[in-house]
Amino acid sequence: MEKNIPSISESEWEIMNVLWDKAPRTASDIISSLQESSNWKPKTIRTLLDRLVQKDVVGVNKNLRVYTFYPLYTQEECQRAETESFINRIYGGTLKSMLVQFIQEDTLSDDDINELRFMLNKKPEK
Repeated sequence: MEKNIPSISESEWEIMNVLWDKAPRTASDIISSLQESSNWKPKTIRTLLDRLVQKDVVGVNKNLRVYTFYPLYTQEECQRAETESFINRIYGGTLKSMLVQFIQEDTLSDDDINELRFMLNKKPEK
């Protein structure tokens, strides 16, 4: 059964990457980690974190003196959902259309093409 993963904004992905790197974390931990790589204000980070909690993408442990936050989905689950959403929006839900465009535009190296061939040959037929 596939989970229905809520859509995550680009900014929210930054929060999730911090939590996937190490969880659980306090809001202060998340803020200090993100302030090293961005110029976001603490209030902005807290707002994004609150949104992720409201979307049920991030859980909160309220049993400790300081609340800690943790991801409710794996990075792979969110990447898969985002990929499916992208393919549906941009390519009408057809992965083949996307692959054809990339192959025709010659953006793949010979190594990339060989790796794709290998993966396709390995894939069992449905």
